[in-house]
Parts: sequence; C-alpha cells; structure tokens
Amino acid sequence: MPASECLSNELEAKRHALDLRLISAGRLMIAYSGGTDSAYLAHAAHRVLGSEMLAVLADSPSLSRSHLHDAVAFAEDCGIPLKVIDTHELQSDAYVRNDSNRCFYCKDELFNVMGRLGSTLGFSAIAYGMNVDDRGDFRPGQKAAAEHQVIAPLMEAGLTKQEIRTLAQIEGLRIWDKPASACLSSRIAYGLPVTEETLTRIEKAEASLSTLGLKQFRVRHHGDLARIEIAQSEMPQFLMFNIFSKISSDLKSLGYKYVTLDLEGYRSGSMNELLPISQIAGASARDSSNGVQ
Repeated sequence: MPASECLSNELEAKRHALDLRLISAGRLMIAYSGGTDSAYLAHAAHRVLGSEMLAVLADSPSLSRSHLHDAVAFAEDCGIPLKVIDTHELQSDAYVRNDSNRCFYCKDELFNVMGRLGSTLGFSAIAYGMNVDDRGDFRPGQKAAAEHQVIAPLMEAGLTKQEIRTLAQIEGLRIWDKPASACLSSRIAYGLPVTEETLTRIEKAEASLSTLGLKQFRVRHHGDLARIEIAQSEMPQFLMFNIFSKISSDLKSLGYKYVTLDLEGYRSGSMNELLPISQIAGASARDSSNGVQ
C-alpha cells in the first residue's frame, strides 16, 4: 500500500506542504545529524530534489563516533548524497566557556562552514530539522539559524516531532523511533569548560551504559561527579545492585569520583533547569525579535 494511503488527511496535507517548501528552496543543503528530524528531512529532500540536495554532517569531538557511523550508514542505505565536514567549535573561547549560549556558537560555526561550502558548490539554501515542538524549548541554536537565514521546512509545514516519527515509520525508515540525542557537549554542566578530554570521557561513559542494553539515557558531567539519567520506563529492569556496581566501577575507571542516579529519570535539556527563568525568557524574547518562531 502506498505510504499516502496510510496517512490521515491532515498529515498528508502537511507532507505535501513539506514537499512544496523543499521544491521552492532550490538547490538545498541539509544540516544533517542522523537524528530522526534531520534524517527524515534529508530523506524527504532527496525524494523530491534528487541530486539537487546534499546532506551535510558536521564532525567534531562533540559528536560521538557511534552517532557518526550510524548517520553515515543511514545516508548510504537511503542513497542520500552526503558530505562530512569538519567543524571547529572547540577553537572558540565563547563555546569552550560553556555558558547558556553554547549552542549558538556551535550552530554559528556549522552554518558558517556550510555557507562557504554552499557558495563553492552552488547551493542556494540551507535547511535544518527544527519542528513545531522545538519552538517552546530554550534553543539558542535557533537564533544562529535565523541570523544565517537557514530555513526550517518541517516547522513551516506544521510538523510535530510525533508526526515526523509517524511519517518516517510509514515510509519504512529505521530511524523513526531513534532516541533523541543531542551533542556530547550538552552533557556538561554550564560553566564547566568544554574540552576534548571531557567529551571523550562522556562518550566512553555512555558507551559503557549502552552495553547494558539501555536505550534512552544520559551521563551528565558535573566535574568529578557523573549524574546518570535513565528513562523512567527503563528504570525497573536496571534497578539492581550488581548493575549499579558495574556502572560505578566503569565510570570511576574513567576518572569520575562520584557516580549518582537521577531519581527523576531522563529528560531532554535537564541542564537548562539550572538556568534562571529570566535568562531563558530573555533569550526567547531576543530570538523572537530576530525572527525565530
């Protein structure tokens, strides 16, 4: 059965709106991370634009090797044109400082590099995977996108995160239920410097937890302390002393002195909970004035 026959009228209309927006963009580069949103956007762009699109994957110490390899494999499986580029956000003192605007400096570096690449290769626009649900989050990277005139076709088509997952599932894409995963730098508590050594430690710590069968989790870095968040739905099967002992031993071998379990479980952007409300509200107001919706 064709995918369109499995969709509600509303979702089919949104997919059609997405296709029209992609076509109108001309030769298009997609800021691609391999996550569900950017992967579906790259797939949709390839479906309607063919060779007139290019997925661009930024490689840096803040991207885990497992996510890099999976993103490359998905593009290859789908025949999506892909270029892996190096970004150098760790050379920016503002990024390394790791204040609440860290994501702005990361995306600013990404879109600068993509802009230069696009000029060389003759692409007319850049798109990224922002969706409707992202509008309510504290995401300084959206400000960088607005400043670089990067378009958000998923958001413009009115697609929510769940609708994107539904479309990806109907179209047979294996990333439809892929757990959300921000860059490794997002695990570091604000105010602690982002260094390659710390990013490597976090990557190794999360790789260790992954071997236990965990799907949705984070290792939050607070200096000598590692705070582990596990999805509440997964907690019951891992609340055992022998598992705690292994996790503690593995993470202490990486240099952590203390290993704790966050009893609230995994939640996206938990580091933002420590930011003053006034700072988040002020950033949101600045983003709105710069055209970020």
